Amino acid sequence: MKFKIIISLSYFIFFNVSISLCQLFHSRHDSLRGSITQERSWWDVKKYDLEIEPIFNKQKVIGVNTITFFTLRPGQKMQVDLQEPMEIDSVSFAEEKTSLIRIGNVYYIHFENELHSDKMYQLNIYFSGKPRRAINAPWDGGWIWSKDVSGNPWMTVACQGLGASSWYPCKDHQSDEPDLGAKISIKVPTELVAVSNGKFVGKKEVDKNNIIYYWEVKNPINSYNIVPYIGKYVHWSDEYIGEKGKLSLDYWVLEGNLNRSKKQFEQVKSMLSCLENWFGPYPFYEDGYKLVESPHLGMEHQSAIAYGNKYKNGYDGSDISHSGTGDKWDFIIVHESGHEWFGNSITSNDIADMWIHEAFTSYSEVLYTECLFGKEAANNYIIGIRNRIKNDIPIIGAYGVNKEGSGDMYFKGSNLIHIVRQLMNDDVQFRNLLRAINKKFYHQIITSKQIERLIIEETGIPLEKVFDQYLRSTTIPTLEIKSRDDGVQFRWTNCVSGFTMKVKNSRGHWISPTEEWSSKVIWQADFGDQVFDSLFYIKQSNIRE
Repeated sequence: MKFKIIISLSYFIFFNVSISLCQLFHSRHDSLRGSITQERSWWDVKKYDLEIEPIFNKQKVIGVNTITFFTLRPGQKMQVDLQEPMEIDSVSFAEEKTSLIRIGNVYYIHFENELHSDKMYQLNIYFSGKPRRAINAPWDGGWIWSKDVSGNPWMTVACQGLGASSWYPCKDHQSDEPDLGAKISIKVPTELVAVSNGKFVGKKEVDKNNIIYYWEVKNPINSYNIVPYIGKYVHWSDEYIGEKGKLSLDYWVLEGNLNRSKKQFEQVKSMLSCLENWFGPYPFYEDGYKLVESPHLGMEHQSAIAYGNKYKNGYDGSDISHSGTGDKWDFIIVHESGHEWFGNSITSNDIADMWIHEAFTSYSEVLYTECLFGKEAANNYIIGIRNRIKNDIPIIGAYGVNKEGSGDMYFKGSNLIHIVRQLMNDDVQFRNLLRAINKKFYHQIITSKQIERLIIEETGIPLEKVFDQYLRSTTIPTLEIKSRDDGVQFRWTNCVSGFTMKVKNSRGHWISPTEEWSSKVIWQADFGDQVFDSLFYIKQSNIRE
């Protein structure tokens, strides 16, 4: 929604009023899903133990989720999320009675007796139903009931944004991950294979027709990252010696694609080497690294990345940057693996701050291009992806209502990080910054303000208005250059109030414009040309006095 404002209102007031008004237009359902309600806040998820049986011909899932949780304070009423048309069939809790009330996509479990504070409990939730079917996974997500080229069943789920509660009961909010990981047990027909997150821990034959595969995740994991993959898979493995020692590499692909995968997945080691160099150690050595072929393009499922790029370089074979280098490496391998650091290890508390996931992960594409082809190629790539920026709405969305901001969080967010790199003007320190972010926020859930503050502290640069400009505004700052007989003057326009970002021209000369014309006139001969560095995502306007 667009609002007209009087010029005297500060940007700060406008931004906060806009967010408050935005929240008025969201439903109660949005608030129940997107906020930490009273019924969510008193308990902390420690582990999910998920047992499921997908039934292909009925497009149905039945299962039980055993939730281990810790009580932060006494509580008697618990909110558990499960979206329609899925249903909770029953709840089992320590042989005690519970009652169940449903309001839309939320269930309230009422315990007979108040649970004590600082205790660990287990709750078994039995569920079933036909989960929402994906219309265009992974963007319009849900369960995918597909067949491979040989006609074999091929099933999985992609539910980021839609939420894990679209198919299993959980606390469906990014702020609470199971700290002790998860176990996933999947019952399938004997002719199929079931793959999931973490390490394979065994399988058990149920009868001549069915088998159960067991997987376990040791590390905390986003609820939407927990996924089964079921199909006619074959497996091959390798290992990578990285910063924390030996990392297992596992690949699960359809049986007809074994040789193609061995060739295409050679890129994994160079990708890991590059991203470990810039970001620090791969965050999940205990759970390994895995690519699993999927019937959709791809998704960053922790330690079990969905791969559906058809064994082609680029983004489904294309160079999204049109720079000449974006189709020389596999976009899905690089981008989705980058999420292991940003999105999976470091997770935003509210999806309004999803730029933390997508901006840094998109920048991993720039870094990998640089690792392969050098800095000039990387710079061309970052400039090239600007054509995809829409500047439609701010990158940061409304808080507490399960609302992401603009899709510009990818390409504009990546350019924001590149601006910070230019302002630092020291690649060694920039690398140290990226590694410091991953070290400080390792396996943590954070806010945009936290990461903004850390970057400001680490760089010593006053970036507050830079973050406001590129995260909370839709305008592109314009550098006006006034040419006079005695020299040139500069100022910023089309920017947030107080914007003072310094910038350099193509010869490397720095200036520090404000919103007022610079009082000092710079001699043209002393300053050089008036073409400003294209590595800054800005506009330029030349004026002749």
